[in-house]
Amino acid sequence: MSTINLLPPKEKDLLVQEERWKLTLILGFILLAFFISLVLILFSVKTYISGQVEAQKILLSQKELESPQIEELAEKIKESNLVFSNLNSFYQQNLDITEILEKISQALPSGSYIHGFDLSLLEGEYPAQVALTGFSPNRETLLEFKKNLEAEKLFQEIYFPPQNWVRPTDIIFSVNFKISK
Repeated sequence: MSTINLLPPKEKDLLVQEERWKLTLILGFILLAFFISLVLILFSVKTYISGQVEAQKILLSQKELESPQIEELAEKIKESNLVFSNLNSFYQQNLDITEILEKISQALPSGSYIHGFDLSLLEGEYPAQVALTGFSPNRETLLEFKKNLEAEKLFQEIYFPPQNWVRPTDIIFSVNFKISK
């Protein structure tokens, strides 16, 4: 069904203008709401970013305050490491006399004993030389002592003079050897 418009042309023009005005008004409100939303979104983004910038500034200022403390602590750690390194090298270069005595006592067979001990410090390949004098009840015990000394890696260039082997019993012996590093 079609409608017949019996209005005069002036009234028709007014109605068309009114419809255009309403349409313009609706589009204006939509655009205004869009721009207001856009401004609010941009404002919230700006607020968020400025908050993040302030937080980073605070963290940076804290790091700057900690930085001298960290550098000071790092310097102390370096100094301590140097001291420990020097101590370690000092102890590695020095002889452990208790270890030497312990190895000698472990090598000494029962029935034998030592009554003279002389430790001389050397320079070069071997840090020290040891000269021992002692008593052995017989040659077999003295031979066992010699084998025990030779089995120990700490002792090098072990020398028993020939006169140690002359008597078969009640031997007063002497031995010389060098201490390896």
